[in-house]
Amino acid sequence: MRVLVIEDDRELAEAIGMGLRRASMAVDVANDGSSGLQCALVNDYDVVLLDRDLPGLHGDKVCAEIVAQGARSRVLMLTAAATIDDRVDGLGRGADDYLAKPFAFAELLARVHALARRAQPALPPILVCGDLRVDTCERRAWRGEEPLTLGPKEFGVLELLLGARGRVISAEELLARVWDEEADPFTTTVKVTMSRLRRKLGDPPVIETVPQSGYRI
Repeated sequence: MRVLVIEDDRELAEAIGMGLRRASMAVDVANDGSSGLQCALVNDYDVVLLDRDLPGLHGDKVCAEIVAQGARSRVLMLTAAATIDDRVDGLGRGADDYLAKPFAFAELLARVHALARRAQPALPPILVCGDLRVDTCERRAWRGEEPLTLGPKEFGVLELLLGARGRVISAEELLARVWDEEADPFTTTVKVTMSRLRRKLGDPPVIETVPQSGYRI
């Protein structure tokens, strides 16, 4: 899952980003409306966390433009304004959800997961293929009865492959959906992560390499 955080409070933005990365998400951070909108329209995000009271380009305008451009990203608007009118106004501008500051990170995380499920075809919370089982809510995985110890990127790759239900996923799509904007598209990071994941999954192999196309389960 890939998330964009647009928040001018740098300390808060980094704290949110750190928490989401610990939950195995790829996170990009922008600290003003203009750069945030540019990121939102260039990259394919599942969820955009958008501070409403941004300097320069206001969060309302950012939200409206994301919606107008037809981006599939779901928008969770964050703001210190907590009146009913504020919430109705924010949702009326195209936001998918609204969370008043201050908020508990556990609630933020739950809302991000809920919105991400709406940003793509609905998937069950537990993905199963043969003896491979992944709990996308608890971020846990098993092969047979053995729990798997996976890093955030390994888990993200496995979740994306299982969710594709047999569709071939290219290395470029894996890089775009599991990593963030700091990832170098010319590195072997996808191959290295895939090699570690295959080793942890054990035998018989479940991930197939499709020559010149990508990977699938």
